[in-house]
Amino acid sequence: MAGVVLLWGATSLGAFGLIGYAVVYTMYLKRATPQNIVIGGAAGAAPPVLGWVAVTGQIDPHALLLFLIIYVWTPPHFWSLAIHRCEDYAKVNIPMLPVTHGVAFTRLHVFLYTILLTVVTMLPFATGMSGPLYLLGALALDAGFLYYATLLWLRPDPRLPMKTFGYSIVYLMGLFSFLLVDHYMPILINALS
Repeated sequence: MAGVVLLWGATSLGAFGLIGYAVVYTMYLKRATPQNIVIGGAAGAAPPVLGWVAVTGQIDPHALLLFLIIYVWTPPHFWSLAIHRCEDYAKVNIPMLPVTHGVAFTRLHVFLYTILLTVVTMLPFATGMSGPLYLLGALALDAGFLYYATLLWLRPDPRLPMKTFGYSIVYLMGLFSFLLVDHYMPILINALS
C-alpha cells in the first residue's frame, strides 16, 4: 500500500510540473505577462522535489531548497536569452521582459536576480544540507555568474547576453555537481580509510 501511495504522490507531482509547464506556462503565461518566466519558473523547478519524493516518500525542506535555487536561477537564465532574441519575441507578440520594458531594464533585472541567486545558493550550507566543498564551489560559480551579470548590466555588448546564458547552463550543472560530490565525499573518505 505504501508503494501505491508513493507512486501516486510522485505521479501527482510530475503531472503538476507537466501541466504547469505545457499548459499554464506555454499556452497561457508566455503570452499573457512579461513576468511569465518568474511565474512559470515553478514548473521548471519542480523536478528536484519530484525526485526527492520519489526516493524518500516525503517533501523535505532540503528538496524545497533545490526548488528555490532553480526557481531563482530561471529569470536570469531565460532573460539573458530573451535579450538576445528580443526582436524575435517582438515579431510574434510574446511579451517577454525586454520587449515590454526594454533591454536596459531586463539587463538590470538579470543582475538583481543573480544577486538574489547568490544569497539563495548559500542556504544549503547555512542549513546544514551541504558542507564546505559545496560552499567553496558555489561561491566560485556565483562569482562567475555575478561577473557576467554585471558586465551584461553595465555594457550593451550584443555578445554578452548569450555568454551570460551559456554560463548560466554551466553554472546550474556545476552547482548541483558540487552538491552531489559534497554529499558523497564523507562516504568516500570513510570507505578509503
